Amino acid sequence: MKVLVACEFSGVVRDAFIAKGHYAMSCDILPTERPGPHHEGDIFDVLDDGWDLMVAHPPCTFLSNSGVRWLKSQNGRWRNMVDGAHFFKDMMMAPIDRIAIENPIMHKYAVDIIGRRQDQVVQPWMFGHGETKATCLWLKNLPKLTPTDVVKGREGRIWKMPPSADRQKLRSMTYTGIANAMAEQWG
Repeated sequence: MKVLVACEFSGVVRDAFIAKGHYAMSCDILPTERPGPHHEGDIFDVLDDGWDLMVAHPPCTFLSNSGVRWLKSQNGRWRNMVDGAHFFKDMMMAPIDRIAIENPIMHKYAVDIIGRRQDQVVQPWMFGHGETKATCLWLKNLPKLTPTDVVKGREGRIWKMPPSADRQKLRSMTYTGIANAMAEQWG
């Protein structure tokens, strides 16, 4: 199967699909952090290349419910939210038969533009990790993910991260257990 992993610099999801024997390529405006097939640039440059599946991780900075209180108070954030929601919607409408788009819980303004809420919410603790981080999935022609390894001890480590130069990148990375479940169940 030919898999496009959109808006991924880490290579975690891409490598999970490669490990299952699929051709997978990540794409991001950032360089990849792991060696492997990667297109550094605009996702729309490679969207029409005959993909069987796309797993996308569009930026959530202005779409996430956690930042809704700053939308109108800071200059430019509302416009960034509208642009981000349209980017998300364009990915949902991509000419690919099977699509999964991952993002945190969205605020109502983004949902209004996108046109619907998520199909599923998963947590890292459902896939072998001891953390909590609500991860929403919008699915097109794909089944919901089935938990693979439910962990009892759970900690909200992600939102407790201190400020740092890499905080945004670290918070955005997909847990390997979730990536492996995607490759196993959707590949």
